[in-house]
Amino acid sequence: MKNTDKPSKAIFISGIDTDAGKTYATAFYAQKLIDQGLSVITQKFIQTGCTDSSEDIEAHRRLLGTGLLPEDTERLTAPIILTYPASAQLAARIDGCDIDLQKIEAASDELLKRYDIVLIEGAGGLMVPITDSYFAIDYLVEHQLPIVLTTNGRLGSINHTILSLEAIKARGLNLEAVIYNCYYDSDAMIADDTHAFIARYLERHFPHTEYLTMPSMKNL
Repeated sequence: MKNTDKPSKAIFISGIDTDAGKTYATAFYAQKLIDQGLSVITQKFIQTGCTDSSEDIEAHRRLLGTGLLPEDTERLTAPIILTYPASAQLAARIDGCDIDLQKIEAASDELLKRYDIVLIEGAGGLMVPITDSYFAIDYLVEHQLPIVLTTNGRLGSINHTILSLEAIKARGLNLEAVIYNCYYDSDAMIADDTHAFIARYLERHFPHTEYLTMPSMKNL
């Protein structure tokens, strides 16, 4: 539980697309912070494609070896669960409900009272629509949440990565770290070039951002 004199902090874990590896990156980053002596809990921003529980939260607990936590049963770590595996706005429309962002905020605030760090795993990328006129990145701007961006070495990921980084810079958000996910490194030449290109881009445009390499998911 909370064990430092410093103010608690929420960090948003996003990805360059839906399958970038955010769930594993969230657990990977959580373990990094835990190893630094911080108390950390993970939260799912909006879970789609589930009913009574969040599969992503269950994955975090499995990867971190904790088992389910009291906050999970309190629904603080997955305050919004929608049944259809789609973007949040479509899943909410199918379920016939509105997404209550204040419920998410209240859950995060309660977790911040208990832990040093709350890692909020996003749903999809930064521009995933919550409504027709409100996107995930708008929530980050509204709450001034720092971002950890998950990327990888699939063909086309440079484009997705740079677009995400440009959106972060345009909105004036703090890029805490970029995590390169090695799971998709099927072509060594493309993977090596992508990894190096992103590193050079960060050095020029985000010189104070940490660039981390996450091993293949099967090695976590």
